[in-house]
Amino acid sequence: MSFYFSAYSTPLLFGFIQGWLYAILLWVRGRRNERLSDWLLGWLLIALCFDIWEYMLGFGGIEILWRQLAFFPRNLSLLLPPLYYFYLRSQVDTTFRFTARHLWHTLPFGLNTAYHLLVFAQGPAFVAQWETRVHGPLYIDMLVFVIDTAQHLLYLYWSMQLYRAYRQWIKTQFSDPDTISFRWFRNFLVALVSTLTISFTMTMVDLWLDLSFWQDWWGNLAGAVLIYYVSISGYAQWQPGRRLTFRESDAEPSPAPSPVANSPETSAEPTRTLLPELEPLRQRLLGLMSTDKPYLEPDLSLPDLARRLHTNPVVLSQVINAGQGVNFNDFVNEYRVAEFKAQVRRPDRAHLSLLGLALDCGFNSKATFNRAFRKATGQSPREFADSPPTAPAHADQ
Repeated sequence: MSFYFSAYSTPLLFGFIQGWLYAILLWVRGRRNERLSDWLLGWLLIALCFDIWEYMLGFGGIEILWRQLAFFPRNLSLLLPPLYYFYLRSQVDTTFRFTARHLWHTLPFGLNTAYHLLVFAQGPAFVAQWETRVHGPLYIDMLVFVIDTAQHLLYLYWSMQLYRAYRQWIKTQFSDPDTISFRWFRNFLVALVSTLTISFTMTMVDLWLDLSFWQDWWGNLAGAVLIYYVSISGYAQWQPGRRLTFRESDAEPSPAPSPVANSPETSAEPTRTLLPELEPLRQRLLGLMSTDKPYLEPDLSLPDLARRLHTNPVVLSQVINAGQGVNFNDFVNEYRVAEFKAQVRRPDRAHLSLLGLALDCGFNSKATFNRAFRKATGQSPREFADSPPTAPAHADQ
């Protein structure tokens, strides 16, 4: 049995091999680092590989799936939506583990696999009759396609909801959320939606025009490209040092801040209702920010600050949100902006670039610094640095 290399079979074969190689690498790393997300990404790659292997073998001249293995389960398509959803969940919550209550997500895949195995076990003659008299007339393949499409829509919706909630949550927990914002999370969803759209479009066109095996190849090529991207980018993505423990129930809407009124230079009084018993904690917080300057630490997080104040992150988050009218991320960045504004006017710091000063003030990247500065002041760092100095406003913090 030899494989025929052609312009149609070769890209699919290379994608198939790469998917398996990276899956093994991910499983090895996942076992070494006890990282469930690596295990799930490995299985996701395997599911993508089995989505293209029928066409890969067909264009390569290997017909075992249509001869000796007719009606045998051929892919993991119905398992793919739960795989990418739980992979993303395990990325943002390192404590996530599978339990018995998650098994229902595998029900469509399990039922379809059991159905195919049961029919296949009856032998080739029975399979031929079953396909002619039952499977085809009842449009069971079409039913599976509809269920598969519905699954993708549902799990993509859940994945996007998870991403949006996570993006809100990190603003309340970390002073520099860009370092753990998971651009890979967003890019993965974009790549997945793009590939699924191409595949769905090709299927619809095939049902309409009855495309040949050769014409229907493009959807599988898109699947191979997705394997290339997911394997390389997924394996190489940066993993945060701190173990994230986000759950969607943790996400809370953050109040809309007023950049000028709530800056540490001008705001000392609460801008929202704060419980009287929490006012002493607010004063301790403001005192700590002024004296110890923890905002100079780029990786400062809400739990870190709560430990210094001998309180818990939930209470401290309430104090910042209600007492200062901003979320944790904006609260810390306002102090960093104020520190930068003070240092950029000092003659002994004139030899440093604006970015160098920003890094000394606790910012972790140029993009974060520029965005935070413009949000707090309404102008760019360069515009502020080039403007004439003004008399500083004093405020009791």
